[in-house]
Amino acid sequence: MDLSGSTILLTGGTGSFGSAFIERAASAWPDAVIRIFSRDELKQSELQSRFADRANLRFLIGDVRNRSRLTRAMRGADVVIHAAAMKQVPACEYNPFEAVQTNVLGAQHIVDAAIDTGVQRVVALSTDKAVNPVNLYGATKLCQEKIIVQGNAYAAQSATRLSCVRYGNVVGSRGSVVPLFLRQREEGRLTITDDRMTRFWITLPQAVDLVVYALEHMVGGEVFIPKIPSMRVTDLAEAMAPGVPCDVIGIRPGEKLHELLITADESRHTIDAGEVFVVLPEHPWWTADPRWMEGKPMPDGFVYSSETNDEWLTTKDLVEMLP
Repeated sequence: MDLSGSTILLTGGTGSFGSAFIERAASAWPDAVIRIFSRDELKQSELQSRFADRANLRFLIGDVRNRSRLTRAMRGADVVIHAAAMKQVPACEYNPFEAVQTNVLGAQHIVDAAIDTGVQRVVALSTDKAVNPVNLYGATKLCQEKIIVQGNAYAAQSATRLSCVRYGNVVGSRGSVVPLFLRQREEGRLTITDDRMTRFWITLPQAVDLVVYALEHMVGGEVFIPKIPSMRVTDLAEAMAPGVPCDVIGIRPGEKLHELLITADESRHTIDAGEVFVVLPEHPWWTADPRWMEGKPMPDGFVYSSETNDEWLTTKDLVEMLP
C-alpha cells in the first residue's frame, strides 16, 4: 500500500514494532508524517535521537487511557496503528486493573477517537495469546479484538474502518525469551519452563508487512493472521547457546505449552487468502467484499496451532534469523 503523503498515528510507537515501522516508512514513504504517541518521554527521546534525520516524525506524550488526549492526537490522521499495550504476562496478572485500563478501555478510546476525528483506517495489533486465553494479558487482547471488530458497527455511517492483525512471538522484541537467553548465556546456564514447548515465530519486518497488507486489503472487521513457522524452545536454546546446559523449571502460571492462532470454531468463518489467513466477522452488519469470496474456506475442524504447524524452523534456521 502506498502511504505517501499520509499522516499516521502510531500508539505505543517507541516499542520494537514502532522502530521497525519507522524504518520501513523512511524508505517506502519518506514524505509520510508519523506521529509517535506513547507515555515514556525517555524512550521518545532515544527514538528521536536514533531517527534524527527523519523530519516527518512527531513525538506526542500521551496515554490511550486518556480519551481526550488521544482524540487531539488523532486529529488530521489518515491511519492509526494501535500498538500500545501492557504485554508482560506477570505484570498483567499482578496488576489486573491497570491491564484492563490500558488494553481494554484503551481499545474503546481508539474506536471512539477514530470515529470522532474521521480517521480512515485503524489496524490494532493482537497476539496468539488472545486465542483461548489462559492469562489476563490474553483475555484483555481478546477483548481488544472484539472491541475493534465491533467498532465497525459504531462506525457504519462514517468513513472509519477498523481491523486487527494477530501474530505470535516476535524475534528479539522487548520482553521476549531471546534477550533472556542472551543474558543467561553469559552466566553459563539457561532456564526453560518445559522442553515440549512450541511457539509461532515472526520477524519484525514480517510483522510490518502484515500491518501494511491489512491496511491495503481491509474492509473493516477482519482479523489478519500470517502464515508463519513454529519453533521448539529447546531448538532456540541450542541455536543461541550451543552446549550450554538448560534447567527445566516448570511451566509458569498463565503460560501454555503450545499457542493457537486460529481455533476450530473460528475456522468456520476463516479463509485462506493466499499470503494470509483472514478471520471474517459473523455479525449481521458486515458485508463481505467480493475479494474475500475468492478465498479458500478452511477444512472442518482446522486448527492453526504451533504444535501441529506444517512449517518448522530448524536450529540452523534460528541461528540465521537471530540478531
